[in-house]
Amino acid sequence: MTKRAQRRARARVNAAPTQKQETIAPLKVTREHVALFAKPKPARVDPFALPEFPRSATPAVSLAQDDALSATGAWAAQVLAAGQIDAALEGQHFLGYPTLSAMAQRPEYRRIVETIATEMTRKWIRLVNRKGDEQTQERVDLLTDALERLNVRDAFRRVAEGDGFFGRGHLYIALDGDQVGDELKAPIGNGRDAASRQKVRKGKLLRLQPVEAVWAYPQSYNTINPLDADWYVPQTWYVQGKAIHRSRLLTFVGREVPDLLKSAYAFGGLAMTQMAQPYVANWLRTREDVSDLIAAFSVSGVKGMDLANMLAAGGTADLQNRVDLFVNMRDNRGFMALNTGEEFFNVSTPLGTLDKLQAQAQEQIASVCGIPLVKLLGVTPSGLNASSDGEVRVFYDFIHAYQEKLFGENLKRVLGFVQLSEFGAIDEDIGFEFEPLWQMSEAEKADVALKRTQAIMTAEPALPSDVVMRELREMADTTGVFTQITDEDIDAASTEAPAPEADPDADQPDGAEPLPDRSDDLLPELPQAAE
Repeated sequence: MTKRAQRRARARVNAAPTQKQETIAPLKVTREHVALFAKPKPARVDPFALPEFPRSATPAVSLAQDDALSATGAWAAQVLAAGQIDAALEGQHFLGYPTLSAMAQRPEYRRIVETIATEMTRKWIRLVNRKGDEQTQERVDLLTDALERLNVRDAFRRVAEGDGFFGRGHLYIALDGDQVGDELKAPIGNGRDAASRQKVRKGKLLRLQPVEAVWAYPQSYNTINPLDADWYVPQTWYVQGKAIHRSRLLTFVGREVPDLLKSAYAFGGLAMTQMAQPYVANWLRTREDVSDLIAAFSVSGVKGMDLANMLAAGGTADLQNRVDLFVNMRDNRGFMALNTGEEFFNVSTPLGTLDKLQAQAQEQIASVCGIPLVKLLGVTPSGLNASSDGEVRVFYDFIHAYQEKLFGENLKRVLGFVQLSEFGAIDEDIGFEFEPLWQMSEAEKADVALKRTQAIMTAEPALPSDVVMRELREMADTTGVFTQITDEDIDAASTEAPAPEADPDADQPDGAEPLPDRSDDLLPELPQAAE
C-alpha cells in the first residue's frame, strides 16, 4: 500500500463516528451506610449504683446509710470510668432482680442452680448422739421427726436455689405471736443463748418460710467503722412493710462480693446465673449460628442468564416466577429446564465439625459451675476404660464444702430453735453431720469391711470384748456388715470374764484341751475381699 492509500485509510477511520462510552459512577460508602448496619454498643452502666426494689418492699423514708453508700458508689464509679473499663461489656455489674428472675426461666441456668441445690440436700444431714446414751438417742429420734415435720430439708433447698438465682436467700423463723406489735423487731438470739431461751418457748416454732431476695430490703447497717463486727451487716430487713430483725430472717450468701459492691448487690452475693451468663450467651449464639448454617448450607444458581436484558425489558416477574418454580420443585424428583448457554451450579458448606464446635460451646458452661458433664448434660466420657468417677468425686467434695459454707452456721441456729421448741432446752450432746454423697459399690464395701475387721482383730487381744463388738457395729452404716450386733450383745460381751492367758512354757495336763480362739466365737464369717 502506497503512502497516499495509507493516509486515505487513516482519514476514513478518524472520520468514522465513535461510540459514546457510558460513564459508571463509582460506588460510594458513606458513614451513614456504616451506621445503618453497625451493631449497637452496650450502654455504659454504673456497677456501684444502688439496686431497684418494688415500692412495697422498701421503707417510706430513705436511711442515712443509703446516702453514705451513694457517695461511696459515685466515687468508685468515677475511678472505674477513668480506667476505661466497661462494666456492662464485661458483665461486672448487678443485673437486677427482674433480669435475674427472667433468666431463671432458661433451662441452661435452671439446670445449673437446681443441680447444685438438689445435691446439697439430697442426702441431707445425720443427727449425731455424741454421748451415746439411750436418753440422748430418744431426743435424736424426736428431733429427726421434728425436722421432717417442719420440712427443713426442702426449705434449705429453696434457699440454696435463691442463692443460685439471685445471690441471696432468706429463711424466716415463724414463731407463735411474733406478728403482735413490734415483736418482729426484737432479736431472738442465735438458737443457743439466753435470748433464744427466753423468746423461743416450747411449742412456739410454727414453720420455716423461705423468702426471695427481691422482697427483703436491707436496713440499719454500719457504714462508719470497718473495725466493728457488724460492718456492712444489716441488722434489720424491711419485708413488705415490716421491719424484721436479722436473727428472725436468716440470710444465706454463698459468693460474697467486695465491700464496695455490697450496696449495689443489696448486701447479697454474686448469683450463679450471672457468673454463667457469658458462657450461656456464647452457647446460645453458637446454637443459633449452627442452626442457620444447616438450614442454608447449600446454595444453588444458574450461570449464563441474561439478567441485564431481562430486567431492562421488564421481565422481573418472569424471573421471580422462574426462581419460585425451582424452589417449589426442588427435591430428589424435581426437574430443571435450562436455556441454551445456561449452566446450573451448587455450592455446599462442609458440616463435618459443626457438632464438635457446638458441643464445646455447651461444655464450657460446666467450667464456671464445676458440675461434671455427666450430671449437667448427661454426656458420658468416651474411649477405652473412660470413667467420670474422678470428676464426680471432686464435685461431691465441692458440694460438701459448699454445704458447710452456705448452710453450716444457720443450720446450727435452726437446730437450736427446733430443740427449744420441742424440748424447751438445748442438748449439747446432739450434733449433726452432712451425709457423704459418694456411695461405695458392694465390692468396695466388702473390701473395706474385711480390711477394717482385720485391723480390729489384730488389736483384739489388747481390747475389751465390748469395745471390739462396738467397733464392729460402727462399720454397719458404711459397709452394711455386722448390722445384727445389738446393745444386748455388747452388754453381754462386757460382762464376760476375760480368758486366762495361756502359758506357752507350761505343760498341758493329760486329757486337757487348748483354750478356744475367742475371735471365732465373736465374729461371723468375713466377706471376701474384691479382687
